[in-house]
Amino acid sequence: MLPVVLSVVACLTAPNIAAADPAPGSGSSFGPAPAPPPPPTPRNGAAVDHIDVINSRQWNVYVYSPSMNKVILLQVIRPADTSRPRPTYYVLNGGGGGEDPANWYRQSDIVSFFADKNVNVVTPVGGRLTYYTDWERPDPAMGGVNKWTTFFTKELPPVLDQALGANGVNAIAGLSTSGSAVLSLAEWAPGLYRAVGAFSGCAHTSVSPGRDYVNAVVTVGGGNTVNMWGPPGDPDWVANDAYVNADKLRGTALYLASGNGLMGPHDNLGDPSVAGDPLSWVGQVTVGGVIEAATDQCTQELAARLQQLGIPATVADGPGTHSWGYWQDDLHKSWPLIAQAIGA
Repeated sequence: MLPVVLSVVACLTAPNIAAADPAPGSGSSFGPAPAPPPPPTPRNGAAVDHIDVINSRQWNVYVYSPSMNKVILLQVIRPADTSRPRPTYYVLNGGGGGEDPANWYRQSDIVSFFADKNVNVVTPVGGRLTYYTDWERPDPAMGGVNKWTTFFTKELPPVLDQALGANGVNAIAGLSTSGSAVLSLAEWAPGLYRAVGAFSGCAHTSVSPGRDYVNAVVTVGGGNTVNMWGPPGDPDWVANDAYVNADKLRGTALYLASGNGLMGPHDNLGDPSVAGDPLSWVGQVTVGGVIEAATDQCTQELAARLQQLGIPATVADGPGTHSWGYWQDDLHKSWPLIAQAIGA
């Protein structure tokens, strides 16, 4: 167990492994770096603070969260055809929360992939290493008050639907730490998301080894999981365990994906995720391999639990490491299921 936890910490603290910029010509497409959220102006409820229009298809939408008393940046890709209201697909970043280079906009073709699709794609920026959950108490190292479950499930949807002219139909996906969070968010608000894509996550977080992974990740940011879900045995650990609460996913279209940790098609020097860097390659196949083997164990455990409950799920498995080439593949491969569920 200790080597796996140390590998998680190593990956999250070594940007050349998990956060290498894509090679030129890799297909990534993104606009200028967004401005940081402005200082909050307290108000009675959630509201759009302002919108920066990057171009006809890309907006930066800043939404005030009353539960956290701060403004959250949302990077938005607008539908190809806005002649009528369209659904919304929340695509969450991993442990870095989009605050570092390891994010969808810098590491994938998310903008070009959705160029011809009729859906609002929303990627929040913020919440580094918080697991996008409601914390029991403030933690100075983690940005003070974190109430991400409240924000995503209660405050944000109606405000953003109005701002985007969306139709109220939603799906959500995430990778690594957010691959766990998206399942829990769907369980906290049954029916809010018609489909969930969970890539390389670990759902069973209230017991070891999942609890050890959570502790390791939060510690990287200087945070304390006692402030998050309380001490071991606190009911919040179970309440936020997506494996334990899997029955609440009934009726949701599910796509679960994880590699088995062995070298796959993206684990070579020529792949954009490695960009010819030997150190990145070594980190990807060693540290990334160990982490992905662990998340694969978690994914297979959740798949078995869902089968036991009679809840259908598409489960994608095969060679691969904890790295961006595979998450871009997951984004593409899961889209038909997501699109059908939300009518996109």
